[in-house]
Order: sequence, then structure tokens, then C-alpha cells
Amino acid sequence: MNMSMSKILLLIPILPLIAATIVGLFGRKLPRHYAHVLTIAGVGLAFVLSAYVLNQTMHGFTLNETVYRWLTSGAFNFEVGFLIDNLTAMMMVVVTFVSLMVHIYTIGYMHEDPGYSRFFSYISLFTFSMLMLVMSNNFMQLFFGWEAVGLVSYLLIGFWYTRPTAIYANLKAFLVNRVGDFGFLLGIGMVLFHFGSLDYATVFEAAPRLASAQVQILPNIDWSLMTVTCILLFVGAMGKSAQVPLHVWLPDSMEGPTPISALIHAATMVTAGIFMVARMSPLFELSTTALSTVMVIGAITALFMGFLGIIQNDIKRVVAYSTLSQLGYMTVALGASAYSVAIFHLMTHAFFKALLFLAAGSVIMGMHHDQDIRNMGNLKKYMPVTWITSLIGSLALIGTPFFAGFYSKDSIIEAVKFSHINGSGFAYFAVLAGVFVTAFYSFRLYFLVFHGREKWREVHHDAHAHHDDDHDHHHGLSPTDDPHEPGWVVTAPLILLAIPSAIVGYVAIESMLFGDFFNQVIFVDANAHPAMQHLAHHYHELLHSPAGMALHGFLTLPFALAASGVLISWFFYMKRPDIPATIQRKCNLIYQVLENKYGFDSFNERFFAGGSRFIGSKLWQIGDVQLIDGAMVNGTANLIAKISSKVRHLQSGLIYHYAFAMIIGVFLFLTFFIKIN
Repeated sequence: MNMSMSKILLLIPILPLIAATIVGLFGRKLPRHYAHVLTIAGVGLAFVLSAYVLNQTMHGFTLNETVYRWLTSGAFNFEVGFLIDNLTAMMMVVVTFVSLMVHIYTIGYMHEDPGYSRFFSYISLFTFSMLMLVMSNNFMQLFFGWEAVGLVSYLLIGFWYTRPTAIYANLKAFLVNRVGDFGFLLGIGMVLFHFGSLDYATVFEAAPRLASAQVQILPNIDWSLMTVTCILLFVGAMGKSAQVPLHVWLPDSMEGPTPISALIHAATMVTAGIFMVARMSPLFELSTTALSTVMVIGAITALFMGFLGIIQNDIKRVVAYSTLSQLGYMTVALGASAYSVAIFHLMTHAFFKALLFLAAGSVIMGMHHDQDIRNMGNLKKYMPVTWITSLIGSLALIGTPFFAGFYSKDSIIEAVKFSHINGSGFAYFAVLAGVFVTAFYSFRLYFLVFHGREKWREVHHDAHAHHDDDHDHHHGLSPTDDPHEPGWVVTAPLILLAIPSAIVGYVAIESMLFGDFFNQVIFVDANAHPAMQHLAHHYHELLHSPAGMALHGFLTLPFALAASGVLISWFFYMKRPDIPATIQRKCNLIYQVLENKYGFDSFNERFFAGGSRFIGSKLWQIGDVQLIDGAMVNGTANLIAKISSKVRHLQSGLIYHYAFAMIIGVFLFLTFFIKIN
């Protein structure tokens, strides 16, 4: 590696780290504007350098090199190193671009918050952590980045630490991610034990030789080493990428400020699991059982989390459930061995989901921090930029032909159709049904917020039932003011994110899915899992070009489902709002199931949290109170007291008692002495 490239690669993660450190340690002493100037400069430069690296990798540059040896233990080396190829470079560009947009947007969103410098420090540190994760060339550094993004997301979700709901949400996120991370750590342990290395290249090279290896987790029961390892690694992805049943933390993470909702849910933390499984494709391809598990869990998440989006009234929670559903789509693609399609959807989703979250934040600011979509309406008249960018984001999300989401989402549906592994039939139904559900709840949100009558005039804003910030109103607007665009620092990122949301799919599909973009990066066993082969054949034979694919898309079932979802939502919420209320009343049982989020939260609170408290209480009562305090501490004292109470009768003060005791003592001593001899 030449010196200039090595410096560039080191600078990309280190620049956000330096900015985060300076702002975090000295933010209170420096002028306020230094917080955003330093962090935006760091992340902006990292984005420019990442774009340069992507350009180099597309012209054949690859790198796998150790930067620093952290620890040597026996035969094992634990190192910090970089693996730079097209997958890494693309992730670096997406992470730094979305992070840069969030940094700029934050100037407007948080400008009156007392924790201004602290917030910029956190989001810059988050960017560093995510870059270390995607640039890693070994499992140890991957795990470091994995844990670091978890830690910073904990700090960000609980940013407003005086609010009990925020503290509950960040604790929940932390604990649920620990469950996933425990499985992930066990998977890494399996890799180290059986492969003898944590370096990706070494492990992937050895994998085919161990494809038929067996392990005994339980005595006398053989398990496939690859299946066990891959499922354990996927448990980590389930926690980080919020797959059922470890999804429960993500909707609650809406308690954090809106910019971090965009950062966590768009391009960064939740996509870490998808990236990791795609990177591990040489391992997952050796276990069809693991792929089936991945596909079924993804299908359940894609469909059933979408249903929950239908009944949400908090603008950020609707978008959060759509994130869960889209992560399910990516996971389904991974299970179908369409890793490149999953990464393609990860990229397109990053742009339009960040756009939707930031647009939601703009609406919240315009609505004086009321997040209830039932209190909105006709905002297109007052917030035209937010309106048009939200429409672009929503059209991309539901897979409208020519928009970014169409190319990636339709490719996932086609790949699942061509897959033949166990669970693919259910997954195909789930992703198809999910198209209708996504269109319905996305445009329910869109119509209630931007069209219809101005319901916010009818609502007394002093109620503030859904504040995004208990400390202050960022703009000090009085409840009688009309909503308006918050300013260029908010609208500029919306416009810059709307552009790739509209065009990036059209531009990138041929090279990423059917070209050589992921050659030597993602491994697919075409004989065992031919879905991508069929997809490429279908594209080249029938569609020929991105434009041809989009035009053909108007004739397909997914488009009919998406269009019907939009039309029904328009009819329900614009023409006949009495119908949804009637359906809710008639189907109250289903509504209650959805309202209770299928009972995951209540089960966790009763079984795991309640069970832990019960066990802790019993251990305290039996272990602490009865055994340690009762038997050992107080019991010892009581025993000594009882012995003392008997012995003290000998201390009478009478000489003949003492003489008698001496005679008995001498007698016993002599008896004992004679017996020994």
C-alpha cells in the first residue's frame, strides 16, 4: 500500500474521532459554533476521502492489511486492520454522506438545546465507530465497532436523560442488544476455536475444508459447525438489525432527538447486521439451514412489523416500523443468497429513510413539537420543501418505478421467487403482502400530514401531548403561529437526500447486481443457491435496462399492490375517514393485538424482567437474609452468645469452684496424656 493511500484510509475514521474528542472534552469552553464547525469538517472530509476511495476501488484497487497488532496470546494475534474493497468503500460513502446530512440538519434542530456540543460529539463518535466496523478485516475489530455503535446509540437514545421514557428506552436498547451480542460473541468464539484465526481471509479460505465438520454442543448429538456458527453470528445481526424477536428496542429508540433516529435507522447502526451477513457470505453459503433461518425471520419481520405501522399515530413511530419492515426485506434477500440485492436495498433505503426521518423532524418543528399525525393536515401549503421531499421519500419507499426503492425492492421480491430453499414460499408471500402494507401506512402518514383539512387549527397546542423535547421549543413559536419551513440547514439536507432517493437505483442497479461490482467480495454457490443467476438471466433476457425494468414494473403484481395500497389509504383518510374508525371498532380484537405489539413487550417485561426480579428477590431472601445474615453472621454471634451464657456460670468468684475446676482439669489432662503414651 502506498503511503498516501494508507494516510487517507487512516484519516477517514480518525477525523470524526478527533472532532468528537475535541468537542466532547472542550465543548463547554469553546464558542458554541465550534461544535458543528469541527464535527462537520471532520465528517465532510471523511465523506470526500471515502468517495475518492470508492472511485479507486471501482478501478481495481483492493487492500487487506494490518494496521496495528493489539495483542498476541499464544498462537493467536488480535489486530486492527483494514479490508478495502467495493463493499467497504460503498458502505463508507453511504455512512459518511448520511452522517454529514444529519450533522448539518442538527444545527437547525438542536440549536437551542443546552446539550448542543455533547450531541455533536456523540454523533461524530458514532460515525467513527461505524467506519471502524465496516472497514475491519477481522472479527475482533468488527466486534469493537459493533459494541462501540451500541454504546454511542445508548448515549444518543437517552440524550435527554431527565426524561424517564428516554432512560427506559436506552436501557431497553442496551439490554436487547446485549442478548444479540452474546450470540455474536459465541459465534466469534466458534470461529476462533475451530478456524484458529479471526482474520476474514484466513477464515474464508479454510471454510470449505470445514463445510462438513460436526460439533457436539450437547453430548452425543452432532451439529453442523457451519450451521451453528452462522446462526450464532446471525443472532448478533438480529439484535443490531432489529429482527423478531430482538426488534423491541427500535421503536422505543424514538425517544432520542430526531437526527439520531435518522442516523441509527437509516445508513448506520441497524444496517450493521445486514453488512456483516453479506461480508460472511463464504460461511453462510455452506449452510442452507442457516440461510433458511435468516429468510424466515426476515419474512416475519418484513410483514408483521409492517402491520404495526398501520395503527401508529406518532409520526416518528410510523417511520420506525417501516424501518423494521425494510430491514426484514434485506434479511430475506440475505436468506435467498441475494447478498448483493440486500446491500443494494441497504444503500437505497439509507437515502430515502434518512430523508423520511429528517422530513418528520421538520414537520415536528413546524408543528411546535406535536408528533401526533391526527393533529396535522394541509402542511403542503406551509412547508412546500418538506412536502415534496417527503413525497419523493414515500414514493421511493413503496417501490414506485424509476425511484430508488423500486429497483432494490423488486429485485428482492424476484430473488425470493427464484429461491428454492425451505421457507422461500412463505417469504415470497410475506414480501408481496408487505408491498401493500407499506404503501398503505406510508401514504396514510403522507395524506394525514400534508393534505386534508388543517386539523392543527382545531387542536389547542398547549396540550403538548407528544413533545420531542421537554426542555424547550427549539424555535420558540407560539401555538397560534402557522407552521413554516425551519430554515436552510434543515431543508438543504432534505433536498440533498431526495436526489439519490430518486435516481441512485437507476444509476447503480446494473453494476451492483448484474455487473462485477461485488466480484471477489461476495461469494455465492450458484449450484446450490441459483436465485441470483435466475435474476440476472431474467433481467438480461426480458428487461435489458433500468428503464426497461421500470416500464415493465408498471405491469407487475408488486406495482398493483402498491398502487392499491395508496388508493385505499387515500379513500380511507381523505374521502371516508369514518371507515377506518368502523373497522377499528368491528375488529377490536385485532386492533388490541396490534396495539400491544403482539405482546412482545409485555412478555419480556413479565417473563424476563419480572422473572429476573423474582429470582433476585428469592436469592436475596434466602441467600442474603437467611443464609449469610441469618445463619453465618447472626448465627455465629448467637452461637457464641449461647456458649458464653453456659460457660459464664463457671466464673462464680468462689475459690472452691475454681479449685474443683483445676482438679477436674488436671485429671482429664493426665487421663489424656496416659492414653497417648
